[in-house]
Amino acid sequence: MRGLARTLPPFRADMVGSLLRTAPLKAARLQVAAGELSADALRAVEDREIEKIVRKQEQIGLQAVTDGEFRRSQWHFDFYWGLQGIDRVQRSIQFKDIETGSDNVRVTGRVSFDGHPMLDHFRFLQTTTKHTAKMTIPSPSVLHFRTGREEISQAVYPDLDQFFADLAQTYKDAMQAFYDAGCRYLQLDDTIFAHLCDPEQREQLKAKGTDPDALAHTYTATINKALANRPADLRVTTHSCRGNYRSSWFSQGGYEPIADILFNETNVDGYFLEYDTDRAGGFEPLRFLPKDKLVVLGLITTKTGTIETRDDVLRRIDEATRYADLEQLCLSPQCGFASTEEGNLLAEEEQWQKLALIVQIADEVWG
Repeated sequence: MRGLARTLPPFRADMVGSLLRTAPLKAARLQVAAGELSADALRAVEDREIEKIVRKQEQIGLQAVTDGEFRRSQWHFDFYWGLQGIDRVQRSIQFKDIETGSDNVRVTGRVSFDGHPMLDHFRFLQTTTKHTAKMTIPSPSVLHFRTGREEISQAVYPDLDQFFADLAQTYKDAMQAFYDAGCRYLQLDDTIFAHLCDPEQREQLKAKGTDPDALAHTYTATINKALANRPADLRVTTHSCRGNYRSSWFSQGGYEPIADILFNETNVDGYFLEYDTDRAGGFEPLRFLPKDKLVVLGLITTKTGTIETRDDVLRRIDEATRYADLEQLCLSPQCGFASTEEGNLLAEEEQWQKLALIVQIADEVWG
């Protein structure tokens, strides 16, 4: 098994985005909560800890590095709170065996983009590395799915068509702003496509009068409007998983119900797909993958500290090549290691061992 290295993202060895928060960062956050540390002092700690993890990613051999989402409390809501027309509210989410914190979002005005703190977050990341600086933000679909009709103001949006139009424009403006800040590798984190694979959730949507396939088409159309006429050298990927909160999960089901829509209607360059457990089903849906797109196989779990074996990972890559060409495949963790600041249930050293294993295997498979 031998393929070709890549000079454009996604890379043969890649990562989703978030990393376990370090002890100094956790301590600083607690001090801020207790009123013992200023926002400026916290930012200085974040800067130092981000520089450390960037060096670690570089040393391991990753071609693209992130800031570990160290300045966020959650992978998605921090981005939404920086948009216009969105309020911060208290409403938890129930995972399979645990309930999340209570921070959430509500749409109370016209959604738009008018600058964002994360632009400076990206600029700082870029100054710390000569590798590709990767930016991650939640996909447009997450805002709609997480709020639902009841949390989108009917006074502002009596017609959801206008909401989706505003959402597409908001993301178009956001992507241009990140591009202007120097970003050339942007990832749209999209748990919703994976949720639409879950038979139970599909039935729940139908019971409410919503066609899950029509919803997937709506989400794809919104993403495509946002991506229309994007700069030619801006590489955009999506990441789909079945929930990732303190090693718990939210949904299950193979990609078959949405594979054709996801691969052939969504105008992105690549797809990070969860594939670490049977919850994600088999590789058969990869047969829908067009020849000009890539899939990053999330074969390394971030939910436990158990280190995968080289032979098992190689075997699964080989299985995937029955449905997609080796040159269309890459390797990554199945999700981030800390989608929220609490982090998953593994040690930092185990996290770094897993990322190092990804680089080693990718080098063996693709060079």
